[in-house]
Amino acid sequence: MNQYVTGNMIKRLRESRKMTQHQLAEKLSVSDKVISKWETGRGYPDISLIEPLSAALGVSVIELFSGENIVNTNRAFNMRRIKLYVCPICGNVIQSTGEAIISCCGIVLPALEAESEDEEHRLCVERMEDEYYVTIPHEMSKEHCISFIMAIRNDGSEIKKLYPEGNAEARFKIGGTRYFCYYCNRHGLFKSSKR
Repeated sequence: MNQYVTGNMIKRLRESRKMTQHQLAEKLSVSDKVISKWETGRGYPDISLIEPLSAALGVSVIELFSGENIVNTNRAFNMRRIKLYVCPICGNVIQSTGEAIISCCGIVLPALEAESEDEEHRLCVERMEDEYYVTIPHEMSKEHCISFIMAIRNDGSEIKKLYPEGNAEARFKIGGTRYFCYYCNRHGLFKSSKR
């Protein structure tokens, strides 16, 4: 296995929690010699101890495996920091408003980088009373489609899931909408302002 829990990570996290090797060992029902072996790289935690170890050290299992603990410095909600993740296996759409390690279907997902729209991915926005009617003239088949359109607002977001062989269209309330994001299953994430 290329990457596993590193001894340096265990030691750093243990010390940051002001915990001795003995105290950590007691929480995991192992000896302090075992903890010493892990921290010096002469052994690794058994897979059955990964969840209890991450809980004792105050990090997620993903952070423990990645060797990095994510500290969210985003103390105030800000939609400018929005990050989107799409699982290529099941199609789940996950949103965060700060640094995160996101996992779905057993894989760690990268945050998507939104591109500017192009001729094939041009969003059309019409104002209809108190709503925006958003359409994208795009192929909608299982092989190539727009899978969602999202309105990003000052105070949150609204997502409309689209389905192959339907139309690439959605309606969103106007109030506070700043821009739209939409995802093509072949070409990735696009961003468009409301025109």
